[in-house]
Amino acid sequence: MSLQDELTALLRTGYTRLPAASREVMERAARELAASGLAARALRTGDSAPRFSLPTATGDTVTLDALLAAGPVVLTFYRGAWCPFCNLALRALQAHHADITARGAQLVAISPQIPDESLTLTEKHSLTFDVLSDVGSDTAKQFGISFDLPDDLAVVYESFGFDLQRVNGGHPRTLPVPATYVIDRDGTIRWSFLDTDYSARAEPSDILSALDALPTTP
Repeated sequence: MSLQDELTALLRTGYTRLPAASREVMERAARELAASGLAARALRTGDSAPRFSLPTATGDTVTLDALLAAGPVVLTFYRGAWCPFCNLALRALQAHHADITARGAQLVAISPQIPDESLTLTEKHSLTFDVLSDVGSDTAKQFGISFDLPDDLAVVYESFGFDLQRVNGGHPRTLPVPATYVIDRDGTIRWSFLDTDYSARAEPSDILSALDALPTTP
C-alpha cells in the first residue's frame, strides 16, 4: 500500500466521525487555502533553497549549509505531532531512511513546534533523523509555504484538544502546508512536492527516484 493510500484510509476513517459543523469549517478553510495562490507562489524545482539555522529536539543547531557540505538534503515540512497525517508520513519516511542515506543524502524534518514537542515526537516514533523547530515559521515563510489558520478553524482545532498556543511557542495560527524538497549540494531544489491538502504527502518512492536522478558530482 502506498503512503497516499494509507493517508486516504485515515481520512475516511476519521473524517466521518467529526461533527458536521466542524467538517463544514474545515472544508471551507481548505477551499480558501487552495484558492489563495500559495502553492503557485511557493518555492519549486529550480529555485535556490533559503539557508536556515534551526535547533534540534536535543538542543543542537543544524544549518542547511552544514548539511549540504555532506551531500544532498531531503527536507520535509510537517504541521506538528498533533496531526495524525504528519505522524503517518514521518513513519513512512523513517521506514525509508536507510534507502535515503544509502544514496548519500540526509533527511531532515521541520515543524513550527518547540524543541520539547519535537523530542516527544522523535521518542514516540523512534525517528533516526533530525527534527528541527521552526518556531514562528520563519523558515517556512522563506520557502513560501506558511499560512495562518482562519479564526473559525483555530476554534475547531482547539475543540479537538490541539494546544497550538503551547506547542508552537506562542504562534498558534501559523502552520506550513505539507512540503518536501530534494536539495542538491549546490543549494538548488531539484525536486519538490507541496500541497495545500494536509492529507496529501510526498511518496517515499518518488523521493528516492528524485535522489537517483540527481546529477553526479565529479
